[in-house]
Amino acid sequence: MTFGRRAFLFTLAAVGAAFGIFRSRHSIKVFLSGAMRKVEPAVGGNPFRAYGNSLVAAVGGRDVKAMVEKAVSLTGGLEPLEIKGKSVLVKPNVVGGRKHPTTTNPEVVRAVVELLYEAGASIVYVGDMSALIRGGTAKNMERTGIAAAARQAGAENLFFEDHGWVRVEINGCYLREVEVTEWFFKVDRVINLPVIKTHRYAGYSICLKNFVGATHFSQRPYLVDLKHWEEVVAELNLAFRPDLNIVDGTRTMVEGGPWEGKTRETNLILAGGDRLACDVVGLGIIKSFGQWPPLASVSPWQMRQVKRAVEIGLGARGSDAIALRTASLDNDPAFASLMDTVRTIIGLPAQDS
Repeated sequence: MTFGRRAFLFTLAAVGAAFGIFRSRHSIKVFLSGAMRKVEPAVGGNPFRAYGNSLVAAVGGRDVKAMVEKAVSLTGGLEPLEIKGKSVLVKPNVVGGRKHPTTTNPEVVRAVVELLYEAGASIVYVGDMSALIRGGTAKNMERTGIAAAARQAGAENLFFEDHGWVRVEINGCYLREVEVTEWFFKVDRVINLPVIKTHRYAGYSICLKNFVGATHFSQRPYLVDLKHWEEVVAELNLAFRPDLNIVDGTRTMVEGGPWEGKTRETNLILAGGDRLACDVVGLGIIKSFGQWPPLASVSPWQMRQVKRAVEIGLGARGSDAIALRTASLDNDPAFASLMDTVRTIIGLPAQDS
């Protein structure tokens, strides 16, 4: 480790300690040591496809567990992931201690953990790492109710700052390597569980942005390249691909963010194996409310996170590569109307089965 990097890490550690992020001297030691080994990028294929297109399911309703089950079913179910006997890490958004949609709805976390155990998972972990100045992840998971929901469903909670890091080499313009939580490479499967919200600095936060919480503090986008925050978010995702994305859209932040902003009850769940396709659908939902200036006059495909993600091959390259399947569990006409609007916004035909 170079002197400059060590000094930088010591500074970050001092800031982290001041905000109560580290729970022990061991946590600080792990943080300062950085990545202990190198691993290859985990970028397998997407098994949730139809006729070559990335499947995205959108399910509306009020029963969270039923919505999660239906959304996963519409993408093809958990069978392609062969969950039985496997260890699984669920990665929610626990950026801080505020409740959803700043962070993932605990009921969605509970539903996903239960679904995984019902599919035969041997053990399920729920883990994340909060933002540098938002306190320790353990406290934030308790404040949001995520820790309790995970425990009640039988999962074990993890706080990435307490554990080691691995180094992944990538071929990006802004990054050549990424330090990622070792837990992504210790378990058999990873489920990405983000929210849908706007973000003053990154444009928005859904699937791609949720990966930031699994990277070392020293590689947070604002520390890598402040002028290219959104592109850095996309490139971080070159290091790892989650096996499935289940997106909490029970409530959506449509203006402001990431800590607080205007929200709307959207009462839906998205699911899909293509994080870029899920992001585009989520952006369509945000844009439909007409309250977020960065999206006011542009297509979701023109958002910088999305553009860079397309350039580096993270998922669907256009609307003709997405198959959107929808269902309303309570036959709510508002959901049907919202989905029709989203299809128009992202460039899909009016009906797509």
